[in-house]
Amino acid sequence: MRVLLQRARWGRVLVGGHPIAEIGPGVVLLVGITHTDTEEEARYLAHKIAHLRIFEDEAGKLNRSLLDVQGEALVVSQFTLYADTRKGRRPAFVAAARPEHARPLVERFAALLQAEGVPVQTGEFGAHMHVELCNHGPVTIWLEREHPQP
Repeated sequence: MRVLLQRARWGRVLVGGHPIAEIGPGVVLLVGITHTDTEEEARYLAHKIAHLRIFEDEAGKLNRSLLDVQGEALVVSQFTLYADTRKGRRPAFVAAARPEHARPLVERFAALLQAEGVPVQTGEFGAHMHVELCNHGPVTIWLEREHPQP
């Protein structure tokens, strides 16, 4: 499971030109799922993100978490995080999970993040979305948790 986290002043998702999700200060999370991912990876990353100290304290140091600042999260499914560009000019997406595996896991990730105490909004799985945000900092962090292979 891969998550591209962007600290944001605000974020929103539009589908067909209409806003379907909107957050104030917090994080925009682009979430990619691969074939072997399970709830274990979703749980680990939801906990990690809720408690990751990526917001400034009074001294300007990154000492506050999303929970500490009462920030929100916008979760957007992003299968292209598993693009393989090693060969040719067209990315291959064979490492990205099929929708029947990815959709419930993205939804579970969002629910687990909400259970950590973070208000969560989501994009629309499988839709052509316009994602807008004001990246704050900028702070952009790549998080990954792979399920161990048998």
